[in-house]
Amino acid sequence: YYKTMKKILLIIILFTSACGYNPIYLNKNLDNFKFLTVTLNGDKEINRKIVSALSIKEDKSNLNNENLILDSSFKIEETSKNSKGQVTSYRSTITVKFTIKENNEIKKNKEFRDSFAYGNRENKFDLVTYQNEVKNNITNKIIEEIIFYMNLEW
Repeated sequence: YYKTMKKILLIIILFTSACGYNPIYLNKNLDNFKFLTVTLNGDKEINRKIVSALSIKEDKSNLNNENLILDSSFKIEETSKNSKGQVTSYRSTITVKFTIKENNEIKKNKEFRDSFAYGNRENKFDLVTYQNEVKNNITNKIIEEIIFYMNLEW
């Protein structure tokens, strides 16, 4: 049994190391995420999470003269009500506008948007807790989309 496992492990190691495998979200150019200025507008929590996850840094000595503007918003909408007028479902939506300017001209501009629909909860504390989880999950998904976009564009 152990000899078979060793052979399988050896084959996996050979295939993943010999074929040039790279994870799709591997960010090879972390220096490219340094900007002359970083401007954050909108939802502070979302912006902080994006900046932290992407290791975005402000560097006044940056020679590329690029400025990053992140503009994010979080919105919760009531999507349906019952016959008594009570809310039965919601939709949470996050929008992030990602703009890179160089010498006051837009170099790259992309809007990321995602939403999630869910039912109401009996307990309002549970509802708020769930809405925070939804916000966190949508933010993580948008971060993955930004990473993918930045790795393709750079």
